[in-house]
Amino acid sequence: MTGTDDVLLVHGGTPLEGEIRVRGAKNLVPKAMVAALLGSGPSRLRNVPDIRDVRVVRGLLQLHGVTVRPGDEPGELILDPSHVESANVADIDAHAGSSRIPILFCGPLLHRLGHAFIPGLGGCDIGGRPIDFHFEVLRQFGATIEKRADGQYLEAPHRLRGTKIRLPYPSVGSTEQVLLTAVLAEGVTELSNAAVEPEIEDLICVLQKMGAIISMDTDRTIRITGVDKLDGYTHRALPDRLEAASWASAALATEGNIYVRGAQQRSMMTFLNTYRKVGGAFEIDDEGIRFWHPGGALNAIALETDVHPGFQTDWQQPLVVALTQAAGLSIVHETVYESRLGFTSALNQMGAHIQLYRECLGGSDCRFGQRNFLHSAVVSGPTKLQGADLVIPDLRGGFSYLIAALAAQGTSRVHGIDLINRGYENFMEKLEKLGAKVELPGGSLA
Repeated sequence: MTGTDDVLLVHGGTPLEGEIRVRGAKNLVPKAMVAALLGSGPSRLRNVPDIRDVRVVRGLLQLHGVTVRPGDEPGELILDPSHVESANVADIDAHAGSSRIPILFCGPLLHRLGHAFIPGLGGCDIGGRPIDFHFEVLRQFGATIEKRADGQYLEAPHRLRGTKIRLPYPSVGSTEQVLLTAVLAEGVTELSNAAVEPEIEDLICVLQKMGAIISMDTDRTIRITGVDKLDGYTHRALPDRLEAASWASAALATEGNIYVRGAQQRSMMTFLNTYRKVGGAFEIDDEGIRFWHPGGALNAIALETDVHPGFQTDWQQPLVVALTQAAGLSIVHETVYESRLGFTSALNQMGAHIQLYRECLGGSDCRFGQRNFLHSAVVSGPTKLQGADLVIPDLRGGFSYLIAALAAQGTSRVHGIDLINRGYENFMEKLEKLGAKVELPGGSLA
């Protein structure tokens, strides 16, 4: 979408009611597609959502000679890496400009080709997510890295070697980098303080199906014994718990009732506990979870984000919109991304009362406490929200603005909605199915 198609008019005040479906997790599917590069034969990935990150990775794989075609069932991809080849630098740059996924191509390409090129990386502007650590990890495996004007050029003159790595923070991206590199490296790799998100476990399942030897200990240590060869895989991606929670928060904020088909309890237990504390209701069956506002006042809560199994940072922004409707003072301490609370300024413009603080308003250890970041919030409610002009700052913040606009009285103009396509499949169709009153500026229904 470009131009006026990147603006959405949202007529708020109508509860969202109905059923939508979530498919495979944005934080797993593109990584599982990259993993297919490691195989000697084709892989079959099911439950793939039609989102921009998937399209970016599909394009990058095709640039490197991987055949990607749809399978027999909807949401199925067959990826054949039999003829992996080097790609043109300009083509990589053109495809990768808006995504950070290309950094994860490094290990597989070093194994398959002996070299890799990584352009400058994009992604959501929610705080520092340095890629230097990725390159340091690859150096520890034995790669050489040369900085050039157009990006980083990596070479592996010899087979990569297993190594011992301790992450300073349990970063999901760094953990994925180690996994995708270590599986074909010579010897054993020991990764301490690893991320253990459900999407990481699912990626390990993919790699194990391919022939990898990977063990996870209860102390966040992952051990990978390198093998000489990996095969293709057949795998159904776990559902997107982050999207499911976004729709749950939308049900709460708009006083609605949404059945999220595909949502699973196991990966959402921490969110569900918090949702219940706020006053939201849910009902779980074998096919999904129904979320609704049971009436009456919502409860103010104290909330701290954390790495899994804590409350995920991606759940925070949509839920904060619902907290503007809770009675009393809610305290939110963001410990993962230092700039993630910046989206609240637009909520204040709509009538919310949210004050940001540099201090840690919570008991957890926090990387930002002495670094002058506005990373804690006090939300005073309930407040009536009014329609406004909104410019989407990032993926989860963008969906949160949509929720706020849907909960508000009056009409909002939401700019930059194309960014939401990065992580929410067919979100316009889903809004329409739930009875949302949205339209493009020309007057047509979205």
